[in-house]
Amino acid sequence: MFSAKTCSQQTRSLRKAFVLTAVLLAYVRSDAAHAQDLKLGILGTDSSHAVEFTRILNDPSAMDHVAGAKIVVAYRGGSPTLPFSRDRIVKFTETLQKTWSIPFVPSMVDLCTQSDAILVLSVDTSARMRELGEAVKCKKPIFIDKPLGGTLADALQVAKFLDEQHIPWFSTSSLRYGHEQRPANVVGAETWGPGKYIEGFPLDLTYYGIHSIESLFSIMGPGVQQVARTRVKDTDVITAIWTDGRMGTVRLIHPESTYGAVIFREGGHAEPNNNLQVGYGPLVTEIVKFARTSKPPVSERETLEIFAVMDAAQQSLQKNGAFVQVVVPEIKKP
Repeated sequence: MFSAKTCSQQTRSLRKAFVLTAVLLAYVRSDAAHAQDLKLGILGTDSSHAVEFTRILNDPSAMDHVAGAKIVVAYRGGSPTLPFSRDRIVKFTETLQKTWSIPFVPSMVDLCTQSDAILVLSVDTSARMRELGEAVKCKKPIFIDKPLGGTLADALQVAKFLDEQHIPWFSTSSLRYGHEQRPANVVGAETWGPGKYIEGFPLDLTYYGIHSIESLFSIMGPGVQQVARTRVKDTDVITAIWTDGRMGTVRLIHPESTYGAVIFREGGHAEPNNNLQVGYGPLVTEIVKFARTSKPPVSERETLEIFAVMDAAQQSLQKNGAFVQVVVPEIKKP
C-alpha cells in the first residue's frame, strides 16, 4: 500500500510529466507546421523558368534541389501576339503536365486558393498589369521574373500598383546570385554576357542585357549617377559612374556569350570569374525565403534604379555614347 504522501508525490509527478509532454507535442507540431512545404503557384508557363523552378523544387534527387516549397498548380497565361511566348508555351506546358504532373487551373481565382505565394513567370511584359490585377486579389507574396516591365515607365507603374495594394514583391535576375554579394573593398567591376535583343521589349536591355547589369549591381551596390553606352560591331559597352566616384562596366556581346565578371579591390587587386554560376538554385532559395517571410531580398528602389540605368543607357546610345544622368523615380508610400 502507498501512503497518502507517496500518492500525492506521484500525482504531482504525473501532472508535471503531462504538462511537459503537452509542451513538447505543441513544439513538435509547431515545428512540423513550419517545416511543411509552402505551396507555390505559377502564373505564365511560356518561360523555361517555369520548368526549371519546378524541377529544382519538386525533385528531391536533383543536385540543385531547394527544399521548403513545391510548385503545386499553374495558370497557363501566354501571349498569342508575342512570338517568344506563343512559340514556346506548348512545349513548356506539356513538360509541366507530363513530367511533373502539375495541374492547370482555368482562372486566377483557382490559383489563389491553392497557393501560398505566386510566381509571375510570363514573358510578355505588356500583360504585367492585367495579370497582376488578378494576382493581387490573392493577397499573397508575389515574385515577378525579370524583367519587371518592358520600360522604366512600365516598371514604375507595376511597383506603384503593388505598393498601393500592400503586396510584398520582388523581381530580379538569377545572375545576381552568380557570385559573392557586395564584396568588401570593391573599387570597380566589369561584367559581361549576351546582349541578344528579343522582339517585344521596347527597352532593349530588359530581357538579356539585364542579367549582366544585375550582376554588376550585386557587386557594386546601387548609387549609379551617370551612364554611357557605345556599340562597335557586335559589342555594346556600358560605363556606369557611381556617386562615390567608383566605376563599373558591362560588356554585352551579340547575340550569344558566356557570363563573367572581374572584381577590382583596393590595392590594385583584380579577381576574375570567367564562368559565373548561372543556375537557378540560389534564386529559387531566395524565392522560398521570401514566400515564407514576405521580406524581399532586393529592394524596390534598387530594382527601379536598374531600370533607370537601362533607360539612360538606351538614351546614351541614341546620343552617340554621351553620358546621361540616371534619374531614379521615387514612389510615395501609401
